[in-house]
Amino acid sequence: MHILTIEDDVMIGQSLIRGLEDAGFAVDWVQDGLLGQACIESGKYTLVLLDLGLPNQSGIEVLQAVRRRGNRTALIIITAQDEIDDRVRGLDIGADDYLVKPFGFKELLARINSILRQYGVSKASFLSNGEMRLDPKTQAVSYRGKSSILPPKEFSLLCALMEHPGSVLSRTQIEEKVYGWNETMKSNAVEVLIHSIRKKFDVEIIRNVRGIGWMVPRNLS
Repeated sequence: MHILTIEDDVMIGQSLIRGLEDAGFAVDWVQDGLLGQACIESGKYTLVLLDLGLPNQSGIEVLQAVRRRGNRTALIIITAQDEIDDRVRGLDIGADDYLVKPFGFKELLARINSILRQYGVSKASFLSNGEMRLDPKTQAVSYRGKSSILPPKEFSLLCALMEHPGSVLSRTQIEEKVYGWNETMKSNAVEVLIHSIRKKFDVEIIRNVRGIGWMVPRNLS
């Protein structure tokens, strides 16, 4: 599940990335309104966190532009602008929520999960194919009698495969779902994650389709 953060404050941006990745999200971070708008319109993101005081194009202008084009990506405004008129304007233009800085990360996460539920993308429901069960709330995985709480990247990789059991995902598709576009990764990063997951459970937990990618079986229940 991919979140885009559009925030020009470096300390806030870095803090959000750490917290969201620890919560199991893949996160991209940009610091410019024009670039942020282009990222939203790419259709890659499940949810956007949008600051209002951005260089080159304000957050309000970004929101107006994407909603005018019919883009309905879930979006939360995060800003220090706390006047009632500011809140009303942001919500009227099309924000799903409006959160005033400074805020606690637990509150932000609760609001993110609330909006994801409204969009039918709840992280709280488990994923299962009969043999394997993933709990996004705790990042716990159960497979053939073994259970483990996985690190965020490993759990995100399994979630990406379990969203479409029986379908093969290529290396590029997995990288897009697990890593932010501005993250540095080694060429064998996906293989390293898969090796670690298999070591915890069994080699059959993720199946390799030679020359194409990786998959997990369809529902076996």
